[in-house]
Amino acid sequence: MWEKVRPRSVRFAQLDRVRLRRIAVRYAAHGWQVTPGACLARHRFVCGRAGCPTTGCHPALEQWEQSATADPARVATWWRLRPHSILLATGRAFDVLEVPTYLGRYALEQARPRLFGSVSGQVRGPVAVTPGGRWMLLVRPGEPLRPELEHSLYVVRHGGGSWIPAPPTRLPEGTVRWVVSPEETRWRLADPYGVQELIVEALEAVAPALPEPLFPAHLPAPRRGY
Repeated sequence: MWEKVRPRSVRFAQLDRVRLRRIAVRYAAHGWQVTPGACLARHRFVCGRAGCPTTGCHPALEQWEQSATADPARVATWWRLRPHSILLATGRAFDVLEVPTYLGRYALEQARPRLFGSVSGQVRGPVAVTPGGRWMLLVRPGEPLRPELEHSLYVVRHGGGSWIPAPPTRLPEGTVRWVVSPEETRWRLADPYGVQELIVEALEAVAPALPEPLFPAHLPAPRRGY
C-alpha cells in the first residue's frame, strides 16, 4: 500500500521522519512505552499491512500491545525508513483522561493554583490536545473513574489496551501538540483522583456552548476506554 502513495506526499512525509524518531526515542528514554502508528499520506493513514481497512490514525503493527516498548534502540529502528505517527501505550507508565476542550481547559486553569501541593496530590501533569479539540490529561495509572464520571459521555479513561497519539503526530486536521509539556512538569504525572475531582467540578460549573462529538472522526481507531 505504501508504494501507491504519490511520490510528492512521500517526500513531504519524509521531512518529519528524523524529528519524529528523535521525539519517540525521548519518550521511550523516560519510560513511556511507544508503538509506531500508521503514516499520514494526504488525508488517510497507511500502515502497510495488506487488507487493512482502517484509514484513520491506528497502530502500524498488528500485535502492537505486545510490541510497545520503552527501549530507545528498538524504538529508533521503527522510524529508520518511515515517518510513523507516534503512539503511546496507556495503562503502563500512565493512564489518560480524554475530555472535550471546555473540561480540559477548566481543569488546567483550576490546577495552576493547586500546583504547589504535595507531590502525591499534584494535579498538574502533561496535557496534550488534538487539532479536533480533545484534551488528553496524563495521570498516574491504575485509578478507576469516580462514580460521578463512570457513565459520563464526555470523559474517557484510557488504561490497559489503549493508546494515544503523541505530539508531534500529524492528523488530517493538524498536529497533536502539548498544552503542558512533560518537560514543564519534569516528566511527573498528575494525581488521577485529583484531576478527576477537577473534571467533576467542571461538569458542574461549566456547560458547553454547543454539543461536541463524543467520538470524533479524526480518531476512529480501535482504542478502548476504561
